[in-house]
Amino acid sequence: MNTRLAVVGGGWAGLATAVRATELGWQVSVFEAARHWGGRARALPTPEADNAAALDNGQHILIGAYSATLGLLERLGVDLPAALTPLPLDLRFADGGGLAVPRWAARWPQPLDLLAAITGARGWSWRERFALLHASLRWRAAGFTCAPELSVGGLCARLPARVIAELIEPLCLSALNTPLEQASAEVFLRVLRDALFGQGHGPWRGADLLLPRVDLGELLPGPALRWLRGRGAAIQSGKRIESLQRTATGWHLQEQDFDAVVLACPPREAARLVRSVLASNTSPDKPAMQWMRQAEALEYEAIATIYARAFDPHTGAPADLPDGRAMLGLRSGALAPAQFVFDRGRLGGPRGLLAFVVSASGTDRLELERQVLAQGRSQLGLSGLEPLQTVIEKRATFACTPGLHRPAAAILPGLWAAGDHVAGPYPATLEAAVRSGLWTAEQLRPLAAPRQGPSKD
Repeated sequence: MNTRLAVVGGGWAGLATAVRATELGWQVSVFEAARHWGGRARALPTPEADNAAALDNGQHILIGAYSATLGLLERLGVDLPAALTPLPLDLRFADGGGLAVPRWAARWPQPLDLLAAITGARGWSWRERFALLHASLRWRAAGFTCAPELSVGGLCARLPARVIAELIEPLCLSALNTPLEQASAEVFLRVLRDALFGQGHGPWRGADLLLPRVDLGELLPGPALRWLRGRGAAIQSGKRIESLQRTATGWHLQEQDFDAVVLACPPREAARLVRSVLASNTSPDKPAMQWMRQAEALEYEAIATIYARAFDPHTGAPADLPDGRAMLGLRSGALAPAQFVFDRGRLGGPRGLLAFVVSASGTDRLELERQVLAQGRSQLGLSGLEPLQTVIEKRATFACTPGLHRPAAAILPGLWAAGDHVAGPYPATLEAAVRSGLWTAEQLRPLAAPRQGPSKD
């Protein structure tokens, strides 16, 4: 008889846990409090209007270094070439300035491709290019490590202002979603190491940008749910787990008994369930109390996505990003908050649909829309822009600060956690969530019953 596992949370970490645990022989039940799947990387409910565009809760992207995520998608039967649009590293702006790997260097061995990108950076002086080259070589010689208490601002203090504004700051915000002076240099360097100098998955390089051509619901949650149902997993959404009880042989929730539980829900929700366990104990469990305090102490940063319709004001015809690009960097500042813009029309959506991304967002929704549309008109030359929908994830990621103590995966015997907030090498990204889920499932391997017979395809 298969051992029974409850996974609380249907985001990317929870679904990754459920898939791997099923592969290992567990009888899995997944509980999701919301009525949608995918957590903080999900498709939004589509209005019933015939011409309504399928939108996501944010413009998430993958990179070639996301080996765990891409490998999982392949196992779930996702056609990666059809689902993702690959782009070489390209962080240029509408005026052509910025850094990008030239097409003629796209297949050069690493790090020669990056060297070509730096030496060819448009708008940069040779002093600025050499400063970045020198810093990159210095970071690489140090093994991309630094003191845990160092911030990204401190790490890059000697770099020219243009290099920081046009490269370091956008990279830091997109990867860590934490302002430069508060962001962990240790984590930032680890991301740079794996993205710029690490191995990519399949035909892609680590730094290749992979932009989804399908909505986020059909990138991982949909395929994962179909895969799980096909293998007998129990799936339940729309009902919150109120409490968790420890039993003599395992765990009890939702009027069912389980041999193990993985909390793949948001940190504060997981802490609430751990508190319910501790409340029934006659003596407090100090490691679990410490876990709960660390989960509750995490601070958060928001990400805003402003969806807008771009059109020719004279004809009303849909408009595209300059030069037919799928993605462009934006020069950000006090009154220009967006760092990137994506042309969803070139990513499987309707023509003229743009997505502006504001990392570490803290501005009022209406003021944010006003500023971003003014920024788009000024920097993109698109005079016809009107807002469609603004999505603000107030707790999009934890604040990835220097020396941060993140909660561990192990909580109590048979009780585990998974999520991008759990202790690990990466910031709050899709890859961190998937890696955490897969790793936690592997820790349960000794308890799993072997699967009987061939798996169902």
